[in-house]
Amino acid sequence: MPDTTEAPRPMTRPAPQPAAQAPASASRPVRFRGGGFVAEPRRWAALLAFVIAIAAWEASGRLRLVSPLFLPPPSAILLALQGLVADGSLARNLAASLMRIGVGWTLGTAAGVLVGFAMGIWSIARAIGLPAVSALFPIPKIALLPLFILWLGIGEASKFATIGLGVFFPTVIATYSAVDGVPRNLIRMGQSFNMPWLDVLRKVVLPGAMPGILAGFRISASIALILVVSAEMIGADYGIGAFVLNAGNLMLTDQLLAGVLVLSLLGLAIGTALSLLEKTLLKWR
Repeated sequence: MPDTTEAPRPMTRPAPQPAAQAPASASRPVRFRGGGFVAEPRRWAALLAFVIAIAAWEASGRLRLVSPLFLPPPSAILLALQGLVADGSLARNLAASLMRIGVGWTLGTAAGVLVGFAMGIWSIARAIGLPAVSALFPIPKIALLPLFILWLGIGEASKFATIGLGVFFPTVIATYSAVDGVPRNLIRMGQSFNMPWLDVLRKVVLPGAMPGILAGFRISASIALILVVSAEMIGADYGIGAFVLNAGNLMLTDQLLAGVLVLSLLGLAIGTALSLLEKTLLKWR
């Protein structure tokens, strides 16, 4: 019989396919898509919004859309402020308020920094101070002004005590938190080099806690401004708070808003002074 088996065919490899060409866009740089949440300075936007708000306010007053008795236009407020400057009443009231803020804030801040440092360093001071601060801090300090008047009289001492007590507690909390937040490895490093205890406090703890302490100063300064206005409204003849209260009782809304404008400018001035203090004390950063 004939042989029907086929001879084995030699194995051949498939021909290599040509490599696919990369698209032309692959060589282009990929566009950055993560900038949607990046904060960028837009100072012109704040200025533009302020100008538009003032212009709308002025227009509503000039067109009598709003009664000047309830909301005088900015031009009337500036005229009232000019009159207060001319007759000397602004300087007299502002000087009284600044004196009360300066004395009360200084006393409360000095005591608060000392107590906060003690709580951050010593365990016994922390064990005693934390419950006391937690219990007394929520009390509205202006509610204690009548008690201070009974103890210290109607004069300046009761206002100093109210402002100082209101400033004391936030300063204690800010200082204690700042001292407690100093990295312990830095303190141990200083101790490992046999630094004296006072040098560790002065060269390690104090610089590390200073940013937090200065942040507490901003909060306490705002609280002092609020308390001085409240205290002057209750029992004072002179001061921005007393002036605003008298203007409101007489329905002199242009003078009332002029006093509010002075308070706003005073707050901006205090914030600027604290910013300069931060730049001076935190040069090492």
